[in-house]
Amino acid sequence: MSSYHESVLLKESVDALDIREDGVYVDVTFGGGGHSKEILKRLGEKGRLFAFDQDVDAKQNEINDERFVLIGENFRYISRFLRFYGVKKVDGILADLGVSSYQFDEASRGFSIRFDGELDMRMNQEAKISAKEVINTYEEEKLANVLYYYGELRNSRAIAKRIVEARKDKKIETSFELKEVLKRFLPKMKEHKILAQIYQAIRIEVNEELEVLKEFLNQTPELLVEEGRLSVISYHSLEDRLVKRFIRTGLFEGEPEKDFFGNVDVPLKKVGGLIIPTHEEIQANNRARSAKLRIAKKL
Repeated sequence: MSSYHESVLLKESVDALDIREDGVYVDVTFGGGGHSKEILKRLGEKGRLFAFDQDVDAKQNEINDERFVLIGENFRYISRFLRFYGVKKVDGILADLGVSSYQFDEASRGFSIRFDGELDMRMNQEAKISAKEVINTYEEEKLANVLYYYGELRNSRAIAKRIVEARKDKKIETSFELKEVLKRFLPKMKEHKILAQIYQAIRIEVNEELEVLKEFLNQTPELLVEEGRLSVISYHSLEDRLVKRFIRTGLFEGEPEKDFFGNVDVPLKKVGGLIIPTHEEIQANNRARSAKLRIAKKL
């Protein structure tokens, strides 16, 4: 197993693509390359696979295969970069959202509550805003909104107020410094859960994760050939809600317009039901516990 990332729902998410040997596929979250390797196994000589990853550390996992191209960019730009390679339509797109095991386990990246790393959390290490900027420069109300909407924390205002008070005395630079500042909000039994929600909120803000997901999903109907497949694994309710809603309605809010006969014109059609990892997979890889796979095809 790669120490970089243990691919979650590997067989199920690749099966969902219903791979044709000569097809063109995209893995928009390359990471350790687990899903990409599985796709390549199922492609013939004429098949092609494009993968995206904005994290420079993912480059170390690049696959030496002439059918494969790794694009070092954010997948919000999927259409633009595929056009650069002369690709206008693809047969399937796979997305495994969230943070890779490698990013969590590398203390210096600041993603994990387990290590005392610098508050960073940037998936693209060249991005301007890191977690440190969010924690130390956001106004109290803006910080409270980030914690409330992205971390689903009911006491977001009190947490934001405490951070703003503490940073007046000293800049909050590391994970453990933030934990120390917030200790009054972290009862022993719930410490891990609450910190995870706080970290999730800051990480989503730093990486614009929900905006990126919306931009990506909006491009998929135009990119997919007829009957082409979309396979998306999400790890928290905010992502899953967007994916589910987009597959059902083609929108992120509101309801689609109906024609004279009461029919709605939606670009994708749901394939099968929600897929979650087996008990065995969760036991083998604890990070699979919150994974949800949804599948759609182009009408």
